[in-house]
Amino acid sequence: MSGIIKKISMLRTGSNLEKSKKSFGARCSILLRIYRANKALGDSAHYDTFDVPIQRWTTVLDALLYAKFYMDRSICIRYSCRMASCGSCGMKINGVPRLACYTNVSELESGVISCEPLTNFPLIRDLVTDFSQFFSHHKSVRPYIVNQNSDLRDSGELSEFIQSPLDVDHYLQFSYCIKCGLCYSACPTVATDTKFPGPQALAQAYRYSADTRDVGSREDMKTIDDKHGIWRCHFAGSCSSVCPKGVDPALGIQLLRGHMMSFSKHDKKIAELKHHSHGNQIT
Repeated sequence: MSGIIKKISMLRTGSNLEKSKKSFGARCSILLRIYRANKALGDSAHYDTFDVPIQRWTTVLDALLYAKFYMDRSICIRYSCRMASCGSCGMKINGVPRLACYTNVSELESGVISCEPLTNFPLIRDLVTDFSQFFSHHKSVRPYIVNQNSDLRDSGELSEFIQSPLDVDHYLQFSYCIKCGLCYSACPTVATDTKFPGPQALAQAYRYSADTRDVGSREDMKTIDDKHGIWRCHFAGSCSSVCPKGVDPALGIQLLRGHMMSFSKHDKKIAELKHHSHGNQIT
């Protein structure tokens, strides 16, 4: 009897899937609402709407490019890789910060799609925002390996830092950041404090602090250990919920806080450096 019930359940599930496919297949177009404004010309903000044809595989970026190429060439958007690697096409889609190239029209389950520029960024034009302050915060936490031994002056000598899989696991997740700015846009603290570095910068500060190849200390940097720094975070978690790469900046911030309250650089494991010269290994 239970086998029959299971088969009926499977048939019902299949029927629902077919209905959803048919309902989406019946929709051959969507209404695209695009935020329009030109700061340089002082244009008042408004929305333009476009009826755009779609397929099951159509992304929001595809729909925007169709509207730009065939309906209004003046639409201003920023994009590059089309594969969620560069982070250029970040925008608010139906009110949520997303990557346009990574968002399929079908997953939104709406006949109307609104595209707006990311909040917490100065507007340049239409869907394009200014990332100057965002990158300034990013640079302020020294997002690179600090180790004088890594700067080799003898071009004929090769070297490597020895790391175990466990050493890499400590920071690997946070190295997936593509600097798309979605977490920065979703952060309520950034919205109220322009001096706050933001979740992206703070998570990257932890990424390099946790790297065993790095010998620099970031915990005492004024950018981080300040009333506008890491202690300003209220741990809303919105940054992690919108991250397209699963970086979890909120976790990085909490781990960095732990480092600042109990971590000593003398206890940190430093990766062993090995030199290789003319095929011979020299430690």
